[in-house]
Amino acid sequence: MKRSEINTILQAADDFIRSFGVPLPPFAHASPDVLRKEDNAWIRARRLGWDVTDYGLGRFAAQGLALFTLRNGTSVELSAGRGMVYAEKLLVVRRDQRAPMHTHRIKTEDIINRGGGRLIVELYPSTPDGDRDHDAPIRVMSDGIARTLAPGDKLSLAPGESVTLRPGDWHAFWAEGSDCLIGEISSVNDDDTDNVFDPPLPRFPTVTEDAAPWRLLVSDYPHIRD
Repeated sequence: MKRSEINTILQAADDFIRSFGVPLPPFAHASPDVLRKEDNAWIRARRLGWDVTDYGLGRFAAQGLALFTLRNGTSVELSAGRGMVYAEKLLVVRRDQRAPMHTHRIKTEDIINRGGGRLIVELYPSTPDGDRDHDAPIRVMSDGIARTLAPGDKLSLAPGESVTLRPGDWHAFWAEGSDCLIGEISSVNDDDTDNVFDPPLPRFPTVTEDAAPWRLLVSDYPHIRD
């Protein structure tokens, strides 16, 4: 992805989140120079902030996602079962824009439609080997109600509705009708190691630096030396 395209996507995502009256923390508005400073090392270490991906496909409008991570623990805390063992994100999903089929090795997450159109979630269970199972039903919790669906069935979530997805629950999602603001509450998030895509895809884009960054991406942080 071109940095200029990423800048435009982030500015639009920021405006979209603001349109719902959702205030973001100060580091959401920090310039790249500010986020590079040593006193922001904790923010960078936990990958808090802006994130954009086209999954390496070069078709962001069709398959892509803009995200903002508000808080995130660490694998050490999660393994210890104490401390910050949780994460929170906001996702901007444009109408008919698809997040491709994937599951997580460790993360359990609640996906919440915070407003806009309907959120459509396509679901499959896993085989004993962890592959996507096209034959067995899948059982998920949706706002306290157990739902059993055939493989490939689509759960339609209106604003305010949610679904809990556990490791091995394969899912793809998109917005129907109009753009959606999605909330994600989960256990610790590790986008470097915890995502499994079907078919395999990269989680982060390759960035072509044709412009200065408006905001840093979480995928920029590893390139910063403290």
